[in-house]
Amino acid sequence: MNGVGERLAREARVLWGELWAAGRAPLPPSVWLRWLPHGLVCLVAFGVVIANGDQVGQGYRQGTEYALLCSLALGAGVVLALWWPVQGWWLSTAVNVVTAVGARSQLISGQAEPDSPWPWTPPGIVAEAMVLLLLALRMPTRVSVKILGLTALVTAVVQGWLGGSNYAPTGTFAVALFAGVVLLGTALRGRREARHQLVEQAGITAEERARRALLEERSRIARELHDVVAHHMSVISIQAQVAPHLVENPSQELKENLAGIRNNALEALTELRRVLGVLRSEHPEDASGVAAPGTGPAPDAPQPTLDRLDALLDNARSAGLTIATGIQGERRPYPQAVELSAYRIVQEALSNAIRHAPGSAVKVEIAHLPDGLFLGVTNSRPTRPAAPSPGVGHGLLGMRERAAMLGGHVTAVPSLHGGFMVTAFLPRDGRRRAPATPPAPDTRLPAADLMFPTSPTSPTSPDSPTGEETP
Repeated sequence: MNGVGERLAREARVLWGELWAAGRAPLPPSVWLRWLPHGLVCLVAFGVVIANGDQVGQGYRQGTEYALLCSLALGAGVVLALWWPVQGWWLSTAVNVVTAVGARSQLISGQAEPDSPWPWTPPGIVAEAMVLLLLALRMPTRVSVKILGLTALVTAVVQGWLGGSNYAPTGTFAVALFAGVVLLGTALRGRREARHQLVEQAGITAEERARRALLEERSRIARELHDVVAHHMSVISIQAQVAPHLVENPSQELKENLAGIRNNALEALTELRRVLGVLRSEHPEDASGVAAPGTGPAPDAPQPTLDRLDALLDNARSAGLTIATGIQGERRPYPQAVELSAYRIVQEALSNAIRHAPGSAVKVEIAHLPDGLFLGVTNSRPTRPAAPSPGVGHGLLGMRERAAMLGGHVTAVPSLHGGFMVTAFLPRDGRRRAPATPPAPDTRLPAADLMFPTSPTSPTSPDSPTGEETP
Protein backbone atom coordinates (compact mmCIF):
# COMPACT_ATOMS: atom_id res chain seq x y z
CA MET A 1 0.00 0.00 0.00
CA ASN A 2 2.89 2.31 0.76
CA GLY A 3 4.25 1.88 -2.79
CA VAL A 4 0.83 2.53 -4.32
CA GLY A 5 0.46 5.72 -2.27
CA GLU A 6 3.86 7.02 -3.35
CA ARG A 7 3.02 6.31 -6.97
CA LEU A 8 -0.32 8.12 -6.72
CA ALA A 9 1.40 11.09 -5.06
CA ARG A 10 4.02 11.17 -7.80
CA GLU A 11 1.34 11.06 -10.50
CA ALA A 12 -0.55 13.84 -8.74
CA ARG A 13 2.55 16.03 -8.68
CA VAL A 14 3.16 15.36 -12.37
CA LEU A 15 -0.46 16.19 -13.19
CA TRP A 16 -0.28 19.38 -11.14
CA GLY A 17 2.87 20.48 -12.97
CA GLU A 18 1.33 19.76 -16.37
CA LEU A 19 -1.86 21.65 -15.57
CA TRP A 20 0.04 24.72 -14.39
CA ALA A 21 2.80 24.65 -16.97
CA ALA A 22 3.69 28.18 -18.08
CA GLY A 23 6.01 27.34 -20.97
CA ARG A 24 5.30 28.57 -24.49
CA ALA A 25 3.90 26.02 -26.93
CA PRO A 26 3.34 27.84 -30.23
CA LEU A 27 1.79 26.20 -33.26
CA PRO A 28 4.31 24.96 -35.79
CA PRO A 29 4.54 27.05 -38.96
CA SER A 30 2.07 25.83 -41.53
CA VAL A 31 2.03 26.33 -45.26
CA TRP A 32 -1.75 26.18 -45.23
CA LEU A 33 -2.02 29.37 -43.17
CA ARG A 34 -0.70 31.34 -46.11
CA TRP A 35 -3.80 30.24 -48.05
CA LEU A 36 -6.19 31.27 -45.28
CA PRO A 37 -7.31 34.55 -46.99
CA HIS A 38 -7.99 32.68 -50.21
CA GLY A 39 -10.02 30.13 -48.32
CA LEU A 40 -12.09 32.85 -46.64
CA VAL A 41 -12.81 34.53 -49.98
CA CYS A 42 -13.85 31.21 -51.49
CA LEU A 43 -16.12 30.63 -48.49
CA VAL A 44 -17.72 34.04 -49.05
CA ALA A 45 -18.18 33.18 -52.74
CA PHE A 46 -19.90 29.92 -51.79
CA GLY A 47 -22.27 31.74 -49.44
CA VAL A 48 -23.02 34.30 -52.16
CA VAL A 49 -23.93 31.53 -54.60
CA ILE A 50 -26.36 29.95 -52.13
CA ALA A 51 -27.97 33.19 -50.93
CA ASN A 52 -28.21 34.81 -54.36
CA GLY A 53 -29.78 31.69 -55.84
CA ASP A 54 -32.49 31.84 -53.20
CA GLN A 55 -33.09 35.57 -53.74
CA VAL A 56 -33.31 35.35 -57.53
CA GLY A 57 -35.29 32.12 -57.61
CA GLN A 58 -37.68 32.70 -54.67
CA GLY A 59 -37.69 36.46 -54.20
CA TYR A 60 -37.81 37.56 -57.84
CA ARG A 61 -39.67 34.45 -59.01
CA GLN A 62 -37.08 33.74 -61.72
CA GLY A 63 -36.47 30.26 -63.06
CA THR A 64 -34.23 27.86 -61.13
CA GLU A 65 -31.78 27.44 -64.01
CA TYR A 66 -31.54 31.22 -64.51
CA ALA A 67 -31.04 31.79 -60.78
CA LEU A 68 -28.36 29.11 -60.58
CA LEU A 69 -26.50 30.51 -63.60
CA CYS A 70 -26.50 34.07 -62.24
CA SER A 71 -25.42 32.90 -58.78
CA LEU A 72 -22.55 30.81 -60.10
CA ALA A 73 -21.34 33.70 -62.27
CA LEU A 74 -21.52 36.05 -59.27
CA GLY A 75 -19.49 33.64 -57.10
CA ALA A 76 -16.98 33.18 -59.95
CA GLY A 77 -16.48 36.95 -60.04
CA VAL A 78 -15.55 36.98 -56.36
CA VAL A 79 -13.03 34.14 -56.82
CA LEU A 80 -11.67 35.71 -60.01
CA ALA A 81 -10.92 38.92 -58.10
CA LEU A 82 -8.30 37.04 -56.07
CA TRP A 83 -6.00 37.07 -59.09
CA TRP A 84 -7.59 39.50 -61.58
CA PRO A 85 -9.49 42.11 -59.54
CA VAL A 86 -10.51 44.33 -62.48
CA GLN A 87 -11.87 41.39 -64.47
CA GLY A 88 -13.60 40.15 -61.33
CA TRP A 89 -15.29 43.56 -60.93
CA TRP A 90 -16.50 43.50 -64.54
CA LEU A 91 -18.01 40.05 -64.09
CA SER A 92 -19.61 40.83 -60.71
CA THR A 93 -21.06 44.17 -61.90
CA ALA A 94 -22.37 42.65 -65.12
CA VAL A 95 -24.12 39.82 -63.28
CA ASN A 96 -25.72 42.25 -60.82
CA VAL A 97 -26.95 44.49 -63.67
CA VAL A 98 -28.38 41.51 -65.58
CA THR A 99 -30.09 40.29 -62.39
CA ALA A 100 -31.56 43.75 -61.69
CA VAL A 101 -32.82 44.22 -65.26
CA GLY A 102 -34.32 40.71 -65.30
CA ALA A 103 -36.08 41.26 -61.95
CA ARG A 104 -37.52 44.68 -63.02
CA SER A 105 -40.31 43.18 -65.08
CA GLN A 106 -41.21 40.80 -62.27
CA LEU A 107 -41.41 43.69 -59.81
CA ILE A 108 -43.55 45.86 -62.11
CA SER A 109 -45.97 43.00 -62.87
CA GLY A 110 -46.24 42.12 -59.19
CA GLN A 111 -45.02 38.55 -59.66
CA ALA A 112 -42.00 39.07 -57.36
CA GLU A 113 -42.18 39.22 -53.61
CA PRO A 114 -43.33 42.70 -52.51
CA ASP A 115 -40.68 45.05 -51.14
CA SER A 116 -37.86 42.90 -52.53
CA PRO A 117 -34.40 44.58 -52.36
CA TRP A 118 -33.53 46.12 -55.73
CA PRO A 119 -31.42 46.91 -57.78
CA TRP A 120 -28.76 45.32 -55.56
CA THR A 121 -29.59 42.06 -53.87
CA PRO A 122 -28.03 41.53 -50.42
CA PRO A 123 -25.77 38.72 -51.75
CA GLY A 124 -24.88 40.97 -54.70
CA ILE A 125 -23.89 43.77 -52.32
CA VAL A 126 -21.63 41.38 -50.37
CA ALA A 127 -20.05 40.05 -53.58
CA GLU A 128 -19.48 43.54 -55.02
CA ALA A 129 -18.03 44.79 -51.73
CA MET A 130 -15.61 41.85 -51.55
CA VAL A 131 -14.52 42.44 -55.13
CA LEU A 132 -13.97 46.16 -54.53
CA LEU A 133 -11.97 45.40 -51.36
CA LEU A 134 -9.69 43.01 -53.23
CA LEU A 135 -9.33 45.56 -56.02
CA ALA A 136 -8.45 48.40 -53.63
CA LEU A 137 -5.84 46.20 -51.94
CA ARG A 138 -4.10 45.49 -55.25
CA MET A 139 -4.60 48.43 -57.59
CA PRO A 140 -3.50 52.09 -57.33
CA THR A 141 -5.85 54.52 -55.62
CA ARG A 142 -6.82 56.30 -58.85
CA VAL A 143 -8.00 53.00 -60.37
CA SER A 144 -10.05 52.14 -57.29
CA VAL A 145 -11.72 55.59 -57.25
CA LYS A 146 -12.57 55.40 -60.96
CA ILE A 147 -14.11 51.95 -60.59
CA LEU A 148 -16.06 53.12 -57.53
CA GLY A 149 -17.40 56.02 -59.60
CA LEU A 150 -18.44 53.66 -62.40
CA THR A 151 -20.20 51.43 -59.88
CA ALA A 152 -22.13 54.42 -58.50
CA LEU A 153 -23.00 55.54 -62.05
CA VAL A 154 -24.34 52.09 -62.97
CA THR A 155 -26.40 52.06 -59.78
CA ALA A 156 -27.87 55.49 -60.56
CA VAL A 157 -28.71 54.52 -64.15
CA VAL A 158 -30.44 51.27 -63.20
CA GLN A 159 -32.34 52.61 -60.20
CA GLY A 160 -33.02 56.17 -61.37
CA TRP A 161 -33.31 55.95 -65.14
CA LEU A 162 -34.81 52.48 -65.64
CA GLY A 163 -36.67 52.49 -62.33
CA GLY A 164 -39.10 49.94 -60.97
CA SER A 165 -41.97 49.50 -58.52
CA ASN A 166 -42.88 47.48 -55.44
CA TYR A 167 -39.28 47.24 -54.25
CA ALA A 168 -37.07 48.29 -51.34
CA PRO A 169 -34.30 50.55 -52.75
CA THR A 170 -30.75 49.44 -51.96
CA GLY A 171 -28.76 51.71 -54.27
CA THR A 172 -27.82 54.41 -51.74
CA PHE A 173 -26.84 51.91 -49.04
CA ALA A 174 -24.83 49.87 -51.54
CA VAL A 175 -22.86 52.86 -52.88
CA ALA A 176 -22.13 54.10 -49.33
CA LEU A 177 -20.91 50.63 -48.33
CA PHE A 178 -18.78 50.37 -51.46
CA ALA A 179 -17.17 53.74 -50.72
CA GLY A 180 -16.28 52.62 -47.19
CA VAL A 181 -14.84 49.35 -48.47
CA VAL A 182 -12.70 51.14 -51.07
CA LEU A 183 -11.48 53.59 -48.41
CA LEU A 184 -10.54 50.71 -46.11
CA GLY A 185 -8.72 48.81 -48.85
CA THR A 186 -6.85 51.92 -49.97
CA ALA A 187 -5.74 52.63 -46.40
CA LEU A 188 -4.53 49.06 -45.91
CA ARG A 189 -2.68 49.17 -49.21
CA GLY A 190 -1.03 52.48 -48.30
CA ARG A 191 0.01 51.10 -44.93
CA ARG A 192 1.51 48.01 -46.55
CA GLU A 193 3.43 50.09 -49.08
CA ALA A 194 4.67 52.45 -46.36
CA ARG A 195 5.93 49.51 -44.34
CA HIS A 196 7.65 48.06 -47.41
CA GLN A 197 9.30 51.40 -48.15
CA LEU A 198 10.38 51.67 -44.52
CA VAL A 199 12.03 48.25 -44.70
CA GLU A 200 13.76 49.21 -47.94
CA GLN A 201 14.91 52.50 -46.45
CA ALA A 202 16.24 50.72 -43.37
CA GLY A 203 18.21 48.36 -45.61
CA ILE A 204 19.59 51.27 -47.64
CA THR A 205 20.51 53.11 -44.44
CA ALA A 206 22.34 50.05 -43.11
CA GLU A 207 24.24 49.70 -46.39
CA GLU A 208 25.15 53.38 -46.38
CA ARG A 209 26.31 53.15 -42.76
CA ALA A 210 28.49 50.15 -43.57
CA ARG A 211 29.87 51.89 -46.68
CA ARG A 212 30.60 55.04 -44.70
CA ALA A 213 32.34 53.05 -41.98
CA LEU A 214 34.41 51.29 -44.64
CA LEU A 215 35.45 54.58 -46.21
CA GLU A 216 36.27 56.08 -42.82
CA GLU A 217 38.41 53.09 -41.95
CA ARG A 218 40.23 53.27 -45.27
CA SER A 219 40.76 56.98 -44.74
CA ARG A 220 42.23 56.28 -41.33
CA ILE A 221 44.55 53.65 -42.81
CA ALA A 222 45.57 56.11 -45.52
CA ARG A 223 46.38 58.75 -42.91
CA GLU A 224 48.58 56.33 -41.02
CA LEU A 225 50.33 55.01 -44.13
CA HIS A 226 51.04 58.59 -45.15
CA ASP A 227 53.55 58.82 -42.31
CA VAL A 228 55.20 55.60 -43.44
CA VAL A 229 55.52 56.78 -47.04
CA ALA A 230 56.60 60.27 -45.98
CA HIS A 231 59.38 58.81 -43.85
CA HIS A 232 60.79 56.84 -46.76
CA MET A 233 60.48 59.82 -49.12
CA SER A 234 62.33 62.00 -46.63
CA VAL A 235 65.10 59.41 -46.42
CA ILE A 236 65.33 59.30 -50.21
CA SER A 237 65.61 63.10 -50.35
CA ILE A 238 68.33 63.22 -47.73
CA GLN A 239 70.30 60.39 -49.32
CA ALA A 240 70.08 62.05 -52.73
CA GLN A 241 71.36 65.28 -51.20
CA VAL A 242 74.26 63.61 -49.36
CA ALA A 243 75.30 61.17 -52.10
CA PRO A 244 77.42 63.66 -54.16
CA HIS A 245 79.55 64.37 -51.10
CA LEU A 246 80.38 60.69 -50.71
CA VAL A 247 82.03 60.41 -54.11
CA GLU A 248 85.26 62.06 -55.21
CA ASN A 249 84.82 64.32 -58.20
CA PRO A 250 81.23 63.32 -59.03
CA SER A 251 80.28 63.88 -62.64
CA GLN A 252 77.83 66.56 -63.60
CA GLU A 253 75.34 63.94 -64.85
CA LEU A 254 75.40 62.19 -61.47
CA LYS A 255 74.79 65.49 -59.66
CA GLU A 256 71.89 66.31 -61.98
CA ASN A 257 70.32 62.87 -61.55
CA LEU A 258 70.64 63.01 -57.77
CA ALA A 259 69.23 66.54 -57.75
CA GLY A 260 66.31 65.33 -59.85
CA ILE A 261 65.70 62.45 -57.43
CA ARG A 262 65.74 64.88 -54.50
CA ASN A 263 63.36 67.31 -56.24
CA ASN A 264 60.95 64.51 -57.10
CA ALA A 265 61.01 63.29 -53.50
CA LEU A 266 60.32 66.79 -52.20
CA GLU A 267 57.45 67.23 -54.66
CA ALA A 268 56.01 63.88 -53.59
CA LEU A 269 56.23 64.98 -49.94
CA THR A 270 54.41 68.21 -50.78
CA GLU A 271 51.61 66.30 -52.50
CA LEU A 272 51.40 63.89 -49.59
CA ARG A 273 50.99 66.80 -47.18
CA ARG A 274 48.15 68.16 -49.32
CA VAL A 275 46.41 64.81 -49.34
CA LEU A 276 46.97 64.48 -45.62
CA GLY A 277 45.26 67.81 -45.06
CA VAL A 278 42.15 66.39 -46.72
CA LEU A 279 42.24 63.00 -45.04
CA ARG A 280 43.23 63.84 -41.49
CA SER A 281 40.27 64.51 -39.27
CA GLU A 282 40.17 67.50 -36.97
CA HIS A 283 39.62 65.48 -33.83
CA PRO A 284 40.87 61.91 -34.22
CA GLU A 285 39.64 59.76 -31.39
CA ASP A 286 40.84 56.76 -29.51
CA ALA A 287 37.53 55.24 -28.45
CA SER A 288 39.23 52.22 -26.91
CA GLY A 289 41.31 54.11 -24.39
CA VAL A 290 44.25 51.71 -24.77
CA ALA A 291 46.44 53.71 -27.13
CA ALA A 292 50.04 53.87 -26.02
CA PRO A 293 51.65 57.20 -25.29
CA GLY A 294 52.53 58.98 -28.48
CA THR A 295 49.88 57.18 -30.52
CA GLY A 296 46.77 59.01 -29.40
CA PRO A 297 45.06 61.99 -30.95
CA ALA A 298 48.24 64.01 -31.47
CA PRO A 299 48.32 64.39 -35.27
CA ASP A 300 52.08 64.78 -35.45
CA ALA A 301 52.98 61.76 -33.31
CA PRO A 302 55.00 58.99 -35.00
CA GLN A 303 53.10 55.92 -36.04
CA PRO A 304 53.39 53.02 -33.56
CA THR A 305 55.20 49.75 -34.21
CA LEU A 306 55.58 46.48 -32.34
CA ASP A 307 58.24 48.13 -30.17
CA ARG A 308 55.45 49.99 -28.38
CA LEU A 309 53.37 46.88 -27.80
CA ASP A 310 54.44 46.66 -24.13
CA ALA A 311 53.08 50.15 -23.43
CA LEU A 312 49.82 49.18 -25.14
CA LEU A 313 49.49 46.07 -22.96
CA ASP A 314 50.23 48.09 -19.81
CA ASN A 315 47.42 50.50 -20.66
CA ALA A 316 45.04 47.61 -21.26
CA ARG A 317 45.97 46.09 -17.89
CA SER A 318 45.25 49.40 -16.19
CA ALA A 319 41.78 49.27 -17.81
CA GLY A 320 40.99 46.02 -15.95
CA LEU A 321 42.20 43.22 -18.22
CA THR A 322 44.42 40.36 -17.12
CA ILE A 323 46.88 39.86 -19.98
CA ALA A 324 49.38 37.10 -20.63
CA THR A 325 51.76 37.29 -23.59
CA GLY A 326 53.54 34.68 -25.59
CA ILE A 327 56.21 35.39 -28.22
CA GLN A 328 57.58 32.65 -30.45
CA GLY A 329 60.35 32.81 -32.99
CA GLU A 330 63.12 35.30 -33.49
CA ARG A 331 62.19 38.91 -34.18
CA ARG A 332 62.95 39.85 -37.78
CA PRO A 333 62.82 43.23 -39.47
CA TYR A 334 59.39 43.90 -40.99
CA PRO A 335 58.21 46.66 -43.30
CA GLN A 336 56.85 49.58 -41.36
CA ALA A 337 53.35 49.04 -42.79
CA VAL A 338 53.32 45.48 -41.42
CA GLU A 339 54.37 46.61 -37.95
CA LEU A 340 51.79 49.42 -37.94
CA SER A 341 48.98 47.09 -39.02
CA ALA A 342 50.01 44.47 -36.46
CA TYR A 343 49.96 47.07 -33.71
CA ARG A 344 46.52 48.35 -34.75
CA ILE A 345 45.05 44.84 -34.94
CA VAL A 346 46.21 44.02 -31.41
CA GLN A 347 44.98 47.42 -30.21
CA GLU A 348 41.51 46.90 -31.72
CA ALA A 349 41.24 43.39 -30.28
CA LEU A 350 42.13 44.67 -26.80
CA SER A 351 39.67 47.55 -27.21
CA ASN A 352 36.88 45.09 -27.99
CA ALA A 353 37.83 43.02 -24.95
CA ILE A 354 37.57 46.11 -22.73
CA ARG A 355 34.22 47.15 -24.21
CA HIS A 356 32.48 43.78 -24.47
CA ALA A 357 34.28 41.47 -22.01
CA PRO A 358 35.14 43.61 -18.95
CA GLY A 359 37.34 41.89 -16.42
CA SER A 360 38.23 39.06 -18.78
CA ALA A 361 41.59 37.32 -19.10
CA VAL A 362 43.35 37.93 -22.40
CA LYS A 363 46.09 35.96 -24.07
CA VAL A 364 48.19 37.79 -26.70
CA GLU A 365 50.36 35.60 -28.93
CA ILE A 366 52.92 36.79 -31.47
CA ALA A 367 54.76 34.33 -33.69
CA HIS A 368 57.57 35.37 -36.01
CA LEU A 369 57.29 32.95 -38.92
CA PRO A 370 59.67 32.65 -41.88
CA ASP A 371 57.15 34.19 -44.28
CA GLY A 372 55.34 36.65 -42.04
CA LEU A 373 53.86 37.56 -38.70
CA PHE A 374 51.13 35.65 -36.86
CA LEU A 375 48.97 37.39 -34.22
CA GLY A 376 46.47 35.86 -31.82
CA VAL A 377 44.32 37.63 -29.21
CA THR A 378 41.96 35.44 -27.17
CA ASN A 379 39.78 36.64 -24.30
CA SER A 380 37.78 34.66 -21.77
CA ARG A 381 34.17 35.26 -20.82
CA PRO A 382 33.58 38.53 -18.95
CA THR A 383 33.31 38.70 -15.18
CA ARG A 384 30.53 41.31 -15.27
CA PRO A 385 27.95 42.55 -17.76
CA ALA A 386 29.30 44.87 -20.44
CA ALA A 387 28.10 48.45 -20.54
CA PRO A 388 26.44 49.74 -23.74
CA SER A 389 29.13 50.49 -26.30
CA PRO A 390 29.12 53.81 -28.17
CA GLY A 391 31.09 52.36 -31.06
CA VAL A 392 29.77 51.81 -34.56
CA GLY A 393 30.60 48.11 -34.55
CA HIS A 394 33.11 47.97 -37.40
CA GLY A 395 36.32 47.04 -35.56
CA LEU A 396 36.72 43.77 -37.41
CA LEU A 397 36.15 45.61 -40.67
CA GLY A 398 39.23 47.73 -40.00
CA MET A 399 41.29 44.67 -39.09
CA ARG A 400 40.34 42.90 -42.30
CA GLU A 401 41.03 46.01 -44.37
CA ARG A 402 44.53 46.32 -42.93
CA ALA A 403 45.29 42.65 -43.42
CA ALA A 404 43.87 42.54 -46.95
CA MET A 405 45.94 45.60 -47.89
CA LEU A 406 49.09 43.64 -47.01
CA GLY A 407 47.92 40.36 -48.58
CA GLY A 408 47.06 38.81 -45.20
CA HIS A 409 43.85 37.71 -43.51
CA VAL A 410 41.98 38.01 -40.21
CA THR A 411 39.76 35.41 -38.53
CA ALA A 412 37.40 36.25 -35.66
CA VAL A 413 35.27 33.51 -34.07
CA PRO A 414 33.69 32.80 -30.68
CA SER A 415 35.77 30.46 -28.53
CA LEU A 416 34.58 27.33 -26.78
CA HIS A 417 35.03 28.83 -23.31
CA GLY A 418 32.56 31.66 -23.95
CA GLY A 419 35.02 34.31 -25.11
CA PHE A 420 36.29 35.44 -28.46
CA MET A 421 39.39 34.76 -30.53
CA VAL A 422 41.00 36.96 -33.17
CA THR A 423 43.85 35.64 -35.29
CA ALA A 424 45.70 37.41 -38.08
CA PHE A 425 48.53 36.64 -40.47
CA LEU A 426 50.49 39.39 -42.20
CA PRO A 427 52.93 38.20 -44.90
CA ARG A 428 56.30 39.85 -45.02
CA ASP A 429 56.36 40.47 -48.76
CA GLY A 430 52.67 41.40 -49.27
CA ARG A 431 51.83 38.29 -51.33
CA ARG A 432 48.50 36.67 -50.58
CA ARG A 433 48.78 33.19 -49.09
CA ALA A 434 46.49 30.53 -47.74
CA PRO A 435 45.57 30.95 -44.06
CA ALA A 436 48.55 30.13 -41.91
CA THR A 437 48.35 27.38 -39.33
CA PRO A 438 48.56 28.87 -35.83
CA PRO A 439 51.75 27.92 -34.01
CA ALA A 440 51.71 25.45 -31.17
CA PRO A 441 50.70 27.09 -27.87
CA ASP A 442 53.53 28.33 -25.70
CA THR A 443 53.90 26.09 -22.66
CA ARG A 444 55.21 29.01 -20.66
CA LEU A 445 51.78 30.64 -20.73
CA PRO A 446 49.30 29.94 -17.91
CA ALA A 447 47.40 26.71 -18.28
CA ALA A 448 44.18 26.95 -20.27
CA ASP A 449 42.10 25.67 -17.38
CA LEU A 450 43.46 28.40 -15.13
CA MET A 451 43.35 31.13 -17.74
CA PHE A 452 39.91 30.34 -19.12
CA PRO A 453 37.78 28.32 -16.65
CA THR A 454 35.06 26.19 -18.19
CA SER A 455 32.63 26.70 -15.32
CA PRO A 456 30.40 29.74 -15.83
CA THR A 457 31.42 32.53 -13.49
CA SER A 458 29.60 35.42 -15.12
CA PRO A 459 26.95 36.26 -17.68
CA THR A 460 27.70 35.06 -21.16
CA SER A 461 29.33 37.66 -23.34
CA PRO A 462 27.28 38.74 -26.35
CA ASP A 463 30.12 37.83 -28.64
CA SER A 464 29.22 37.69 -32.27
CA PRO A 465 31.26 37.73 -35.47
CA THR A 466 28.71 40.08 -37.04
CA GLY A 467 27.29 43.40 -36.06
CA GLU A 468 29.03 44.85 -33.01
CA GLU A 469 32.33 43.01 -33.01
CA THR A 470 33.58 41.65 -29.75
CA PRO A 471 37.05 40.26 -29.22
